[in-house]
Amino acid sequence: MPMDPATLTASALAALIRSRRLPALEAVQASLARIDRLNPGLNAIVQRMDDAALAQARAIDQRLARGEDPGPLAGVPVTVKVNIDQQGQATTNGLRIQKDLIASEDSPPVANLRRAGAIIIGRTNTPAFSLRWFTRNSLHGATRNPAFPGLTPGGSSGGAAAAVAAGLGPIAHGTDIAGSIRYPAHACGIHGLRPGLGRVAAFNATGGDRLIGGQLMATSGPLARSAADLRLGLAALSQPDPRDPWWTPATAAPYARRAALALAPDGLATDPMLRDAIIAAARTLEANGWEIGEPTLPPFREAMELQLSLWLSEFALSGAGAVAREADPDASFVHAELLKLAPPPTLEGFMRALQSRARLARLWRGFFTDWPVLLTPVSGRLPFPDHYDTSSPRAFAEVIEAQMPQIAPPFMGLPGLTVTTGRTATHPLGIQALADRGCEHILLDLADLLAPEIPATEVGPRPESSPPAARALDP
Repeated sequence: MPMDPATLTASALAALIRSRRLPALEAVQASLARIDRLNPGLNAIVQRMDDAALAQARAIDQRLARGEDPGPLAGVPVTVKVNIDQQGQATTNGLRIQKDLIASEDSPPVANLRRAGAIIIGRTNTPAFSLRWFTRNSLHGATRNPAFPGLTPGGSSGGAAAAVAAGLGPIAHGTDIAGSIRYPAHACGIHGLRPGLGRVAAFNATGGDRLIGGQLMATSGPLARSAADLRLGLAALSQPDPRDPWWTPATAAPYARRAALALAPDGLATDPMLRDAIIAAARTLEANGWEIGEPTLPPFREAMELQLSLWLSEFALSGAGAVAREADPDASFVHAELLKLAPPPTLEGFMRALQSRARLARLWRGFFTDWPVLLTPVSGRLPFPDHYDTSSPRAFAEVIEAQMPQIAPPFMGLPGLTVTTGRTATHPLGIQALADRGCEHILLDLADLLAPEIPATEVGPRPESSPPAARALDP
């Protein structure tokens, strides 16, 4: 059977294109054909720019023919999330009230992907306001999980994870403030990396500067089906950009091969299959010369509670009115439930949360000095049935509790890695690994040992699904 370029990893595809054994144009055409075939049943990609992608592929081939170097991702099709600026495209963030919010310039992640030679073939879906670990909104519709039908594709980068899992681009851009890269990667059975504070430059001109919580906790990162592609994706995304004053370069300092286990951090009720996945990963590390231990951990639950408090304090200023104007049923329900988890914001409460952040960050830095890696569950529960969170207040509370390992780390600006290590007939299995700020290289080394290459999932069209995105949104 002839090779389908759309199912290759970015690393393999880049090598073929660079050696001129495969034209970039053919790679992009294969991806667009696969989108035509599979995306109607998934609704992962909700904005397309076929003509621009094909023109960029031709330009890459011409540069290669002239002996030029178009970049490490030359000709590789990628997707970006609809909550960051891409020139000429709407930064919808899943909102009807932003459907005409057209970006006049590329955000740093988009600009960096282009500089690396990547070709953006589409923009991926997110829940309204990027507010859930499930992906549905009133503008673009719902995204479905290609690998595990009936389960959430995760959120908020659910479209990104579904696209990668289905082979609609081997690398996807995602964003993460409380698990929005790590959980979709887990739910769709792929891999995802949340870089730490300052590692990937950020700025959306359409939205202006974020408030302090967003500046401290939100980041962009890659989702992929192989460890090598995570490394390629981060290298491309993390290039400097003067629009982000907090960007910091990588250090790649040496580290001791010592990994701590947290099977049930702060009393989290962890599903036995997920506990077993962590133990199996630890054994793999041990077989490769790592020391494994179970030391006492700094707080998870306190960091989660403070993260929610800080974020909701900000959302009361910038987002609560927009929730009412958008009137998205999911976002309205989730916002109301989140408000139950944090007291009404006060200036003192906001300041105390930032004060506590310094203490917790210091505790975690001390921990990582002794134990450079921590293995935890991605979630306490196996991935949830789709839209379980909005089925009842009790279900929402269950989801929040299970997601503690995702919500807590961003409060300290920590990087986190999701690795899918196996699967059952109905669910993916995997782990989360955490490291200190500036130590993404440790997580990538860990991925080399633990992350299998995941084949692209074959799915058929589902007539009952949301309609496909419009084909032409080129500027």
